[in-house]
Amino acid sequence: MKVLIRGAGVAGLTLAHELATRGASVTVVDIRRQIAGNASWQAGGMLAPWCERESAEETVLSLGRGAADWWSAALPGHVMRNGTLVVAPARDAGELDRFGRRTSGFREVDADTIAALEPDLEGRFGRALFFTEEAHVDPRKAMLGLQQKLVQLGVRLEFGYGAVLAPGEPDIEADCTGLADPSPGLRGVRGEMLILRTSDISLARPVRLLHPRVPVYVVPRSGNLFMVGATMLESDVTGPTTARSVMELLNAAYALHPAFGEAELIETGVGVRPAFADNLPRVERDGNTIRINGLYRHGFLLAPEMARQATDMILGHKTKKELAHEAHR
Repeated sequence: MKVLIRGAGVAGLTLAHELATRGASVTVVDIRRQIAGNASWQAGGMLAPWCERESAEETVLSLGRGAADWWSAALPGHVMRNGTLVVAPARDAGELDRFGRRTSGFREVDADTIAALEPDLEGRFGRALFFTEEAHVDPRKAMLGLQQKLVQLGVRLEFGYGAVLAPGEPDIEADCTGLADPSPGLRGVRGEMLILRTSDISLARPVRLLHPRVPVYVVPRSGNLFMVGATMLESDVTGPTTARSVMELLNAAYALHPAFGEAELIETGVGVRPAFADNLPRVERDGNTIRINGLYRHGFLLAPEMARQATDMILGHKTKKELAHEAHR
């Protein structure tokens, strides 16, 4: 089975991995000249299905529970299984209660436990929600790691490739191009992020800071780096990060810990994620074309399961249209 995958974001690379490990001959093409720069590159890399349940359907939890295991198997050593800590300023304590009512898989912890989990947050929050089973990856290291492994598996990767391959060469094509896919009903959800560098604070896990208007997350990375992000802007504009967003993200990071006020601002970035009206992903087949799309803000979390479904569809010769959220009700 020869499969051509269009798009080298997290959806395309995870599909290539699933297909290659199950014996398919795979080529991945992308119009970009390198793997960096797409929405996946700007992601937080949080494997947090229980936290995401706060604003998502139960399907996101059921589809995402195995993501950390998939990434651990595909890229040993890349997954940090330290859980997620959710906090809120005292004035927004109601947000913490609301978050808890809408989620599961956590235990409520007090100030002493917060200090034990994250010593640099000692005394800053009276209570928090600790989601013990969640994990995270550095998305950039994960993307590069997948690229290297795919080459070892014999997958052909072509970047800066705008032309269509010769007609009839692949047995099937898989479109993983996100918003470039002509599928009807897609919209863009803009995520803006900062990368800060400071040695004055250390975090072992992602920390979500709740706020009624701008909830944000801070994800630690190696080299004293921290990704600060929010992904709730309904827009498909791909321009630079706005000044207001930068100020809001910096203010949120400062509210988590004042040491971020002295951090170096290393990078700002924007990623526009494809989403359908219900914010749930779809795996569809139309003749010899498979489509994976609508991963919304759950790219690294849901891509492994979408890749498995698409691989089953390709290698099992399934012909009927499949919607992921219908298949897992």
